[in-house]
Amino acid sequence: MTEKASRLTTGARRPYLIVNPRSGGGKASRFRIAERARAFGARVFLIDHSLPQDLATVARRAVDDGADLLGVAGGDGTQALVAEVAAESGLPFLVIPAGTRNHFAMDLGLDREDPSAALEALTDGVELDVDLGYAGQRVFVNNVSFGAYAALAQDPAYREDKLGTAVRILPEFLARHEGPELVVRAGPLTVDGPDAVLVSNNPYQVDDPAGLGRRAGLDSGLLGVLAARAETPIETAARLRSGQPHGLTRLATPDDVVVYADVPVLPAGLDGEAVSLPTPVRCRISPRALRVRVPRHRPGAGTSGRPPGWAAIRQAI
Repeated sequence: MTEKASRLTTGARRPYLIVNPRSGGGKASRFRIAERARAFGARVFLIDHSLPQDLATVARRAVDDGADLLGVAGGDGTQALVAEVAAESGLPFLVIPAGTRNHFAMDLGLDREDPSAALEALTDGVELDVDLGYAGQRVFVNNVSFGAYAALAQDPAYREDKLGTAVRILPEFLARHEGPELVVRAGPLTVDGPDAVLVSNNPYQVDDPAGLGRRAGLDSGLLGVLAARAETPIETAARLRSGQPHGLTRLATPDDVVVYADVPVLPAGLDGEAVSLPTPVRCRISPRALRVRVPRHRPGAGTSGRPPGWAAIRQAI
């Protein structure tokens, strides 16, 4: 995202922040996010993992009580749940990168090393209009994955070590994945029998077939599609090691992307969270649906680069 796409804004008067104290190994607690948010005048809801809680309902109640900004200190999966409510309500949304990898925050240019810096947006911020992706009725801020890519999200180790898990098992999963037979359709394009499918909210860079890196922007109005099919481990290794699109179906499209399967419910990874979605899964993009409040000064604004860790995957195979 570039500063050209931003606009100055006034401070929030009744901000409401949902804080996940466990996310990122307790990052919100280490950086005293709740205490600092209250000092900015925010009402804070601390997630209690011992109780069943519907965070979308919590956010909607905050809107009904007069909140003029919704925010989340947590991982991308939690961000997506509350971002949907903010978009529905027309309220600005604040991202506090208190998760493990915080891909959404990275593409917004936020400081992932100091999540408390994002709180500056409450008094000295700008707003960006960004796209939201939908997989069926579920919002995603990064991507939704199927087949071998979804199997990564199903692995218990993936939640705490996304890169390490991908390095360890992605090549084998791509080559030997067994699961539902998939068909992907996007406009006139049909991909039969891919082993792995990734649909992203805006396309990833061309050298990132695992969806681990950066997107050039979040407001193109396009879904990114990556579909991979491999016959043998050697073939898979050669394709991945090249770092090139050879062997991959790659598309950026404003059209809906529909994933069909020979099962009624399909395992998927939604912003890194393991979920199950009824088939067929229709993915769509909602252009500039979300108002994101960010600090005026943030370290990654307008930057791009090779996806972090993608070279490690290539070296591992």
